[in-house]
Amino acid sequence: MRRTRDGRPGNRRRPVQVSIAAKLGTLVVVSVFITTGLVLVALRTKTELRFITVFSVIASMLITQFVAHSLTSPLDEMNTVARSISHGDYTRRVSGVGRRDELGDLASTINRMAEDLEAVDRNRKELVANVSHELRTPIAALRAVLENVVDGVSAADPETMRTALKQTERLGRLVETLLDLSRLDNGVIPLKARRFEVWPYLSGVLKEANLASAQRRGTGSGGQHTRTDVHLHLDVSPPELTAHADAERLHQVVANLIDNAVKHSPPHGRVTVRARRGLQPESLDLEVMDEGPGIPEQERHRVFERFNRGRAPSPHGPGSDGGTGLGLAIARWAVDLHGGRIGVAESSRGCRIRVTLPGAPRTSA
Repeated sequence: MRRTRDGRPGNRRRPVQVSIAAKLGTLVVVSVFITTGLVLVALRTKTELRFITVFSVIASMLITQFVAHSLTSPLDEMNTVARSISHGDYTRRVSGVGRRDELGDLASTINRMAEDLEAVDRNRKELVANVSHELRTPIAALRAVLENVVDGVSAADPETMRTALKQTERLGRLVETLLDLSRLDNGVIPLKARRFEVWPYLSGVLKEANLASAQRRGTGSGGQHTRTDVHLHLDVSPPELTAHADAERLHQVVANLIDNAVKHSPPHGRVTVRARRGLQPESLDLEVMDEGPGIPEQERHRVFERFNRGRAPSPHGPGSDGGTGLGLAIARWAVDLHGGRIGVAESSRGCRIRVTLPGAPRTSA
C-alpha cells in the first residue's frame, strides 16, 4: 500500500515505473532493429554495405544522444540543487519529480531533503530568537537590582540580595531549558507541574515586570517598552486560590502577556491581571487586560503567530518599537504544552487575552 509523505496509507495507485535499465535495453533493441532493417533494405535494393553501415551508425548515435540527454539533464539539475543546499540555500527544488523512473524518485528525495533542511534551519533561527527574548527579562531585572546597590539607591540587605539571587536562579533555569526548547517541535518537553498559591506567585511576576521596565528605562535600551507610567493591578479571587501547573512555563505566559499589554497601553494606563478558579480541580482561568486600542477582529487569529507584530497603531507614539513578535507566540506554546487554551476575548475597551489551564490530571481510583 502506498503511503503519503506524512506516513499515512493512501489509496492512490503508484504509477507504473520504467527503470533506466529498461530504457537502455530498449535502446539496444531499437538499434539492432534499425541495423537489421537497413541490411534487409540493402539486400533487396543491392545497396552497398558501406552506406548501410554509415546510416546505421548515424541512426544509432541520434537515438543514443536523445536517450543520454534525457538521463543526464536531470542529473545536472540535481547537481546544481545539491550544490546550492551545501551552500545553505534550501529554497531550490528539482523540477523532474514527474518522471516515472529512478531519477524521478531521486528528485523527490532531494526535494524532501531540502524541505526538511529548510524547516530545521527555520526552527534553529526561531529557537535563537525565542531564547534571546526569554533571557532578556531576568538579565534586565538582575542588572536593575545590582545597579541600585552600586549607586547607593538601595542597601545590600538580605532582601535585596534575595531578589538578585532569585533572578540569577531564574536565569539558570532558562539556560537549562535550551535543550528542552530544541525539542519543542517534537512535543517531548517535560512539564514540572506542581501545586502553588496563585496570589504570591503572580505578585512576584508583576514585581519582576516592574523591575525590568525600570531597568530598560534607565539604560535607554531599545527593542522593548520603557514604560513606567503604566499601573499593574493584580486581582485574584479567592485570595487563597491555588493552581496546578508548571510555574516556570506559566511565568513565560504571564510575563509575555504583561509585556505586550504594557507596550500597547495609553499614557498612565492600567494593566490588570485577573485570576479565577476554573471548572476543574486546581484549574486556572487567567486574564490580562489593558486599555489600549485593542486588536482588530480580523487580526485576532494571527496575533499568536511567530514574528507577527500586528498592525494596530501604538497609543504612545508612532515611533515606538513593536517588539520582535515572539512574546505571544511563546505564551501560546507554553499554554499548549499544558493542554490549555489561549485566545483574544471580547472586550468593550482595550485588549483582553484569556488563558485557561486544565489543572491537575484526574487519577483513577
